Amino acid sequence: MIRRGKKYKEKSSNVVKSNLYGITEAISIVKKNATCKFDETIELHVRTGCDSKYAEQQIRGSVVLPAGTGKKVKILVFAKDAKADEAKAAGAEYVGGDEYAQKIQNEGWLDFDTVVATPDMMTTVNKLAKVLGPKGLMPNPKTGTITNDVTKIINEVKAGKVEYRLDKSNIIHCPIGKASFAEDKLVQNFETIMGAIVKARPQSLKGVFLKSITVTSTMGPGVHINPLSVMEL
Repeated sequence: MIRRGKKYKEKSSNVVKSNLYGITEAISIVKKNATCKFDETIELHVRTGCDSKYAEQQIRGSVVLPAGTGKKVKILVFAKDAKADEAKAAGAEYVGGDEYAQKIQNEGWLDFDTVVATPDMMTTVNKLAKVLGPKGLMPNPKTGTITNDVTKIINEVKAGKVEYRLDKSNIIHCPIGKASFAEDKLVQNFETIMGAIVKARPQSLKGVFLKSITVTSTMGPGVHINPLSVMEL
């Protein structure tokens, strides 16, 4: 049994667990409950009716949040020659090849948030799959992180591009901003990411797609949103 502190219990009193809230009201409650001294991340958790054991029911993609994420993102780019120069000019924090692969493999170095690779560097990057894969950092064409257009992807990531993917529990977890964001900005980000998830519904799925939608802050209780309110996003 998880023991909750006094502050958490006080925040929970603002939320009726059995309620399904509208989008704006839910985000308003989550913001009010984000009372920590640091700027809490506002998170979205979507429990789906998918079965991740089946390849055709996997969900993975990316979207640029219009209001950004509120987080400074460090990007590692695997590229060489002209593409490496392009990545550096675009603002990537780390650009290279084997030297970074060895640093990850030998030192456990993971001081970055996103990994981008040009197609010709995937032989090197594939060796890191066991390390990067479980952390959701492996470059993937579905999210645009395997590309020759390194300037475009770097600009998108810096502007607030986030990935969404189904985990083993058939849940999608994704940040939608910071507690310091205005409510309308959080709503805008929420609607953007949920719109992408709704469109990503697998054609082979039978039954309910969105079983539950919850928004929460880093240290606050979850607030449940009515799934019917997002079906037309």
